[in-house]
Amino acid sequence: MLTDSMDRVYQRPHMLTDVVTHYCPGCTHGVIHRLVAEVLDELNLREKTIGVASVGCSVFAYNYFDCDFVEAAHGRAPAMATGVKRVHPDKIVFTYQGDGDLASIGLAEIVHAASRGENFTVIFVNNGVYGMTGGQMAPTTLPGMKTTSSQTGRDVVTMGHPLRMAELLATTSGASYVARRSVHNPGHINQTKKAIKTAFQVQQHNLGFALVEILSSCPVNWDLTPHAALEYIQEKMIPYFALGDFKVTEQVKAQCK
Repeated sequence: MLTDSMDRVYQRPHMLTDVVTHYCPGCTHGVIHRLVAEVLDELNLREKTIGVASVGCSVFAYNYFDCDFVEAAHGRAPAMATGVKRVHPDKIVFTYQGDGDLASIGLAEIVHAASRGENFTVIFVNNGVYGMTGGQMAPTTLPGMKTTSSQTGRDVVTMGHPLRMAELLATTSGASYVARRSVHNPGHINQTKKAIKTAFQVQQHNLGFALVEILSSCPVNWDLTPHAALEYIQEKMIPYFALGDFKVTEQVKAQCK
């Protein structure tokens, strides 16, 4: 219990409901939820936000964010967000999607939403596997990485190369802000929060499509301890999925601080 001489340094964001999440121990979805919630609280957007949940580990996001939410079919979150935003242009709309959802079955949806410059925000969580369905190879699985469907490691000759979604989407004319960040240590968590804030400010200023790709851990499906999974992000994922801003328009630079 806090006394008069103690300062509160952290409290649950108002945007998050007071419930226990279903995520596995060491999973960084919870960290990303907190960052999104803090940004929406700080921008005073809670009462006007509509989230779109995807299919995957994040399917129950609507239980954790205290705002209006809708559930999309697998891969169709960008299409649903497009409809919601066009019907309610005064609302703040965001999708929360994993790599299996966004980069595989939903690849066409996200590419065309970016190309059209749809004015919503995408939080894209990349952990390199299909987490919910048993750890199968995803479009973002690293070369040589073992999964339940690539048990000797991903062979790029027969299985193709991992998709770098941030770089791909940055090439579309309608995208205004595309960035990749990580949550493997406190410093990078702070940088990720800043990127998420920018992505929502882009929408506030009606500047078009914004996406933040976030490298996340999956200790259970990677068969690693939580600590080792964070090291895996640093040592294996970041060399392939470089962190940084891949597209920032001049309007975003001028209006989103």
